[in-house]
Amino acid sequence: MATVYSPNEEFHLKITRGDVGRYVLLCGDPGRTEKIASYFDTAEFVKSNREYTIWTGTLEGEKVSVCSTGIGGPSLAIAVEELIHCGSDTFIRVGTAGGMAPEVLGGDVVIGSGAIRMEGTTHEYAPAEYPAIADFSVVGALTDAAKEDGVRYHVGVLHNKDNFYGQHSPDTMPVRDKLKGKWQAYLECGALASEMESAALFIVSAVRRARAGCIVQVFANQTRRAMGLEDPMSLDTDASVRVGVLAIRKLIQRDKASC
Repeated sequence: MATVYSPNEEFHLKITRGDVGRYVLLCGDPGRTEKIASYFDTAEFVKSNREYTIWTGTLEGEKVSVCSTGIGGPSLAIAVEELIHCGSDTFIRVGTAGGMAPEVLGGDVVIGSGAIRMEGTTHEYAPAEYPAIADFSVVGALTDAAKEDGVRYHVGVLHNKDNFYGQHSPDTMPVRDKLKGKWQAYLECGALASEMESAALFIVSAVRRARAGCIVQVFANQTRRAMGLEDPMSLDTDASVRVGVLAIRKLIQRDKASC
């Protein structure tokens, strides 16, 4: 697919083929990219433009990259589209989330098997009936990596939304009844955690025939707080980063073995 408006480089990421690897870790915060790159065997800064900061290095002798995507589906979709233009085909989002299910504690990690599409970006890609599902091989690599790391983890459905404060202050919104009713329904259906990017990642990757997975570290759980249960808070992201990088290593090893 040709670049848009810019014949020599991707319009938003400002990169060309060769700047990034086949395997890419995605995070929201540009300030987290250098930390993630430090887990690579080698790494060097590539580019920074808008919310997008990119480092590229190696794992297991293969070129890998980390790219920030900002907050929400629209900016993530742009990043994934342009990374695919440059040869990337395997993505793992390493992010943060708020817990939903009572058994999910602050500090736990959640591996997304699928995502609730309560957002807008994916509806310009696929009909509402089409599910946002992670790639099975990536979920397997993340699960194996979490077991090996020893972190407390869960696997299941992630809730996605566009409005952070619609989740945390629904009573201030004119559509409060809709927001609260759907939230309760998702809880009863077993959603584990809420974040803002995995649905877009899963749908864009499916449409473009790329592989994608997501691991998020939970910082707190508003359901537990509302139930009067202990609600430990953790702002650390080390566990999700470790597991995400280890999962990329495993995917590289498995891809090489299958050749």
